[in-house]
Amino acid sequence: MATSRRSLLRNSAATAATLSLGGRLARAEAEEVRIGVIYDLSGPFAAGGSVACSIGCQIAIDLVNERGGIAGKYKVVPINADSQSKADVAINEVERLLGQEKVEIVNGVYSSAHAVPLSAKVEAQKKILWITTAVATAVFKDKNLQYVFRAQIHSDQYGEAFAKFVAENAKAKLGKEPSDIKVAIIHEDGPYGVGVAEASERFAKELGLQVVMREGYSAAAPDLSSLVTKLKRAGADVISHAGYNPDITLFLRQSRESGLRFKMLVGDGAGYSQLDKLRATFGPDIDNFCNIDPVPAQLINPASLLPGLGDLTKTMVERYKAKTNATDVPPHCSMGFNQTWVLLNSVLPVAKQKYGGFDADAVRQAALDVDIPPGGTIQGYGVKFYRPGTPLSGQNERSTPVVMQNAGEHISVVWPSNIKTQDPVLPLPASSVYAMR
Repeated sequence: MATSRRSLLRNSAATAATLSLGGRLARAEAEEVRIGVIYDLSGPFAAGGSVACSIGCQIAIDLVNERGGIAGKYKVVPINADSQSKADVAINEVERLLGQEKVEIVNGVYSSAHAVPLSAKVEAQKKILWITTAVATAVFKDKNLQYVFRAQIHSDQYGEAFAKFVAENAKAKLGKEPSDIKVAIIHEDGPYGVGVAEASERFAKELGLQVVMREGYSAAAPDLSSLVTKLKRAGADVISHAGYNPDITLFLRQSRESGLRFKMLVGDGAGYSQLDKLRATFGPDIDNFCNIDPVPAQLINPASLLPGLGDLTKTMVERYKAKTNATDVPPHCSMGFNQTWVLLNSVLPVAKQKYGGFDADAVRQAALDVDIPPGGTIQGYGVKFYRPGTPLSGQNERSTPVVMQNAGEHISVVWPSNIKTQDPVLPLPASSVYAMR
């Protein structure tokens, strides 16, 4: 059948329109970067800091997209997953992100108990796992990971900070030599708690503190009264506690009921960073407790940071409060924001411009190029990753924690001395229900 000139022109125009539309769709797809994001949005870890991390992460993504995307032109599309505070769910969700969603990068992970198996899974598939929160040193120690990175601090640093804080304040604040200070170390028995406790004991002994007790327990334990009884018998001056919100609440409640007394309690992030949750239950009873964690960005003097980071922190704080109606902005918000911000602004643009794309190998090479000096992130520390072939390959060698102390809704940095915002209140004042008398 003959084709008329009019029909041919019409078909040609339709074909051209289809090709043009296809080209636009291809360009639109190419201008998006899909990233898997996994946090515990339900279950006990959600209130322990994971949701705050996820909010900080999303604020970072929103800000980057508002500025045009990665390198000003590649929009970030998060593919979100809820690990439900369960390791098996976390593994299944990450396998879905990698297998079905075809992402090259997974960002997030709150729990160290999830990070240990996930790092092995993602490494085996040669995809990127960018850990924002989980702290166990065991995630990286002697694993020679090539595709897993963490700019966050690690659990050995919690133990070192605890021991140094106590030893440096022993004589001036507690009136004793470090060798006369009795320390008890308690912890949930997952990789996070075990890692922190092992480091706390090791560094405490190195500095001459008396470690009179170290004991773990299940974070899901329905009763911690026997642990409290052992602590009373040990007569520790200072307690180090690595735990999540539910078990911390149970421990403090049973300690108060049984009359456990001490001169200071030092928490190790996780549940102790969720002060709004603890205040809702204990009110002023938790005043003057200390907590070790990466610093909440809003506590840092902006003058000590590179230009513009103070304003960035202000924006993060404003958006977090607007999203949550919270008066407190916990350290976990800064963790989720800061690590995601580093990925989106210091790694992915280099992956594209220098190494040709956003695939895992390009991102891995770009991550190893990162060289952010101290003061170059909103949490104060710099970023440079240990190289392959070293004991902590993939871990940030410039990460640093702080010791904070709370009083009401006021939080101060009390260690290290070069950046502290006030001297620590030590021992607990006589007005505290937990104060050793």
